[in-house]
Amino acid sequence: MKRFTTSLLLASILSIPGFARAADIDWGKVDAAFGKTAAVSGGVHRYGLPRSDLKVTLEGVTIKPALALGGWVAFAPMHGEAMLMGDLVLLETEITPVMTKLLDAGLDVTALHNHILRATPATFYMHVGGHGDPAKMAEIIHAALSTSSKTPFDPPPASPAPQAPIELDTGKLDEALGVKGVANGGVYQFNVPRRDPITEEGMTVNAALGGANAINFQPTGGGKAAITGDFLVTGDEVNPLIRALRAGDIEVTAIHSHMLNENPRLFFIHFWANDDAQKLARNVRGALEKTAIAKN
Repeated sequence: MKRFTTSLLLASILSIPGFARAADIDWGKVDAAFGKTAAVSGGVHRYGLPRSDLKVTLEGVTIKPALALGGWVAFAPMHGEAMLMGDLVLLETEITPVMTKLLDAGLDVTALHNHILRATPATFYMHVGGHGDPAKMAEIIHAALSTSSKTPFDPPPASPAPQAPIELDTGKLDEALGVKGVANGGVYQFNVPRRDPITEEGMTVNAALGGANAINFQPTGGGKAAITGDFLVTGDEVNPLIRALRAGDIEVTAIHSHMLNENPRLFFIHFWANDDAQKLARNVRGALEKTAIAKN
């Protein structure tokens, strides 16, 4: 089987005759492989794979999938084929079977780590990458997850239920973070892009591919919220950021990479707190100011 590797050189791709243009990719076949329609942003086709089958709790908080269990796979068109990036949410017992099937089928695993601590059951996050026919890569991921984990592939309902109200003053959270958040599955989410572009194998890694700071707020009552997500920083920003987080009583839960060949080299800082939502938003913004974020 052809190896779908992120290390393919662009020159070799361009030298192969007969490649279709990116616009000629049959995205319907990719949708069919996952049993759902992608969310499309900036040409990137992203498929959500939330672990709605799991009941994960941490310090009395039942974690909603949109807070910290939101697996995903995204494809960016690249010279008639596609670059794959994704983040799969797995139980400990699912890690090795899923990894083995992905590797045997030619996909790459680019990271494996936790996001939060002390949760029951423990969950882990496997980042995957590849390059090739997006429909074939989608079939590989579907087969690996459906035979080695309980990841649901149910399509969204034909008439989605209205968003439940977020029991927080979201206007004040927007003001504190300096960006507009969006409600998703009972969680208020922020994406804060970095100032300078990120590239991998010559492709721009945008927010749909995981190239932005992600900050999530889940209401826990009385104006409080559980927060988690990840900051995206360069090496020299790691310690200024985590010092700012600790000064704001925000726990640092993981420091690691997600990609292998990105430029500039980046690290992802995961975090957790359950406290007054507006205070946390101000402290998160203070931490973000220690990094090169885009300014409005």
